Amino acid sequence: MITVELLDIKNKKAINEFVKFPFEIYKNIPQWVPPILSDIKVMIDPGKHPFYEHSDGQCFVARRDGKMVGRICAMENKPFNAYHGTHIAQFYLFECIDDQEVANALFERVFQWARERGLDEVVGPKGFSPFDGYGIQIEGFEHRQMMTMMNYNPEYYVRLVETLGFQKEVDFVSCYIPAASFKLPEKVHLVAQKVLEKGKFKVKTFPTTKDLKAWADRIGEAYNNTFVNNWEYYPLTKKEIDYTLQTLLTVADPKLIKIVLYEEKVVGFLLGFPDLSAALQRAKGRLTPWSIIDLIINSKRTNWVSLNGAGMLPEYQGFGGNALMYAEMDKTIHGYNFEHYELTQVAESAVQMRKDLITMGGKAYKNHRVYFKHI
Repeated sequence: MITVELLDIKNKKAINEFVKFPFEIYKNIPQWVPPILSDIKVMIDPGKHPFYEHSDGQCFVARRDGKMVGRICAMENKPFNAYHGTHIAQFYLFECIDDQEVANALFERVFQWARERGLDEVVGPKGFSPFDGYGIQIEGFEHRQMMTMMNYNPEYYVRLVETLGFQKEVDFVSCYIPAASFKLPEKVHLVAQKVLEKGKFKVKTFPTTKDLKAWADRIGEAYNNTFVNNWEYYPLTKKEIDYTLQTLLTVADPKLIKIVLYEEKVVGFLLGFPDLSAALQRAKGRLTPWSIIDLIINSKRTNWVSLNGAGMLPEYQGFGGNALMYAEMDKTIHGYNFEHYELTQVAESAVQMRKDLITMGGKAYKNHRVYFKHI
């Protein structure tokens, strides 16, 4: 018999079981990168994560004969619904054994939770913050997950959710660019140079982490204003921006973070992160003095980089700022000893950017699908 129970967030044993459950699912999957367990504990704790200051979320656990066989989190992002005029619930942290009955029981509990709040649609996977990763992976299972900036899942998850009647909402495609193949058209360099010569636009770089932190608030504000036309957008609170930036700064190489200024205003950015996947796999979800040292060493030795965040404020597009951003991407790719670049999770709605990436030598190699179901 399958039962679905509410996760008791005050029960330390129950919390540990919840956050460690994925290790059971992925124990024989070498492409999976474990999250830091303490990060997941913060996610599901209403007293610690800024999401809960404006929205609601609850986690559920499925059991068969007392043994945990699945988990899921149901959420209502109230600012998102207010901004878009929708009544949507979202799900995240879904993990399940290969058993349709278990998946059905978990999602039926999510549907019930949503209906009780007057919501009429369920969308997901979609997390608590912009860098939690979107979607269920549907292509590229042979490639290792890019840190914890995207999700990874067994192939059977697609069957589980589609059997439940979920349909495609939007795809997020990740592109692979080998450094040797990245080719920026010469005319883009010429446009970028002319833009710089006019003196309105310029590029700000950061030699040290201290320099980067001094600009954190302005970068966060620009990030919050850049993606207003994107499917996933909602206005982040100051605490959400601070939380996101604090998380990113722990893995950022300041030399891979670049912003575009227009008369000293931040209007665009390019965010690059050295791939720490190998060290995260060795850490097995735990931050110890040894795993932290390993992460630092890995950041210096890795030959992979994630470019996860490239954008320009809508009102400054079409004036050469995009050419300047791509020229900086070119410098980033060819100015280091990295051999492999991933453009992590570019929404299919960003049509021009995806075309640009293919023109410059990028190849789509992973695909994550966000699903929806009317209830």
